[in-house]
Amino acid sequence: MSEYSAPVNFIDLKAQQSVIRDRIDHAISRVLDHGQYIMGPEVKEFENDLRSYTGVKHALTCANGTDALTLVMMAWNIGPGDAVFIPSFTYVASAETPAQLGATPFFIDVEKDTFNLCQKSLKQAIIDARKMNLNPCLVIAVDLFGQPADFKSIYEITKNENIKVLVDGAQSFGACIDSKKVGNYGDATTTSFFPAKPLGCYGDGGAVLTNDDELSHLVNSIRLHGKGTEKYDNVRIGVNSRLDTIQAAILIEKLKIFPEEIEKRNNIATIYSEGLKGVSNLITPKLPEKISSVWAQYTLRLKYRDKIKNALSKNKIPSVIYYPKSLTQQMGYKEFPVVSTGVNVSDELPGTVLSLPMHPYLRRDILDKIVDVILSEYE
Repeated sequence: MSEYSAPVNFIDLKAQQSVIRDRIDHAISRVLDHGQYIMGPEVKEFENDLRSYTGVKHALTCANGTDALTLVMMAWNIGPGDAVFIPSFTYVASAETPAQLGATPFFIDVEKDTFNLCQKSLKQAIIDARKMNLNPCLVIAVDLFGQPADFKSIYEITKNENIKVLVDGAQSFGACIDSKKVGNYGDATTTSFFPAKPLGCYGDGGAVLTNDDELSHLVNSIRLHGKGTEKYDNVRIGVNSRLDTIQAAILIEKLKIFPEEIEKRNNIATIYSEGLKGVSNLITPKLPEKISSVWAQYTLRLKYRDKIKNALSKNKIPSVIYYPKSLTQQMGYKEFPVVSTGVNVSDELPGTVLSLPMHPYLRRDILDKIVDVILSEYE
């Protein structure tokens, strides 16, 4: 197959900018005109937009998605002696936040087909934690690659165990279960507006979504240095975690086109799946019934992963390995407990996964080229 001359973008923010550049410029100009760069009116407007979009009662923005996890755990007084169950195959932010609070990240395995946490592994980990005299208090359900976890099954495990469910929706914001958007599941949901996320700003940002009035009150206080009735009334230990007004202004405009972009992402995922269907030693993503994805990543499982990655690179098509190491394989996390049944799937996936270019502005001819390159390596 001949090489392609034009490079392909893995994520293309410039293409998106070309669609809404005028609106983004005007939004930033409005902030420059009023000069309220911290907690300006656009922050409250964007939080209102988040509530309207998700149908959730409370939306509180913050500096980034990692802080969002921390804010919730601080509000719940997660700390020493507490076991926080985390899938081993995910980004490190989900584990570092409880560790920073003195709690114990307790690693569990994931399902091979969905990349989300394994319910059997969670059940065993709860038993294991109690044997270690730890308090099983929280499971962080990470919605990997844009697909929500099976919360119905998770609830069946946690509801009688006094264990809270925190949804890490950094990659799944905009997805649905039974037409109900992410943000309405678990005791709270966090998300990230990192630029590469399906809904991303041009810096950093995050949010906490919840229907819990008390949690909303606490998170609002903690994100503003633990404030009480006014700025210099500090009623609890807090942090400084605020979404910049300019980023809020940008996100207001990007949220307006977000539903259309999700539709385009799903169309792209369908083209990939149809084009690669039935190929031996290649497994495309599978969505359970009544669950939608925002396709933060389109991730294959491949027996000959490195061969395919090299072929794509030769044709100037980028691909990324999310994630090259499981958390239990990371030096900084080797001392934390692992479920007694092991995390075999989490340790196996880093050697087989490969994510293809995914953004709403991928042209059909580019998608066909990507599929053709992959298929040519299986001929």
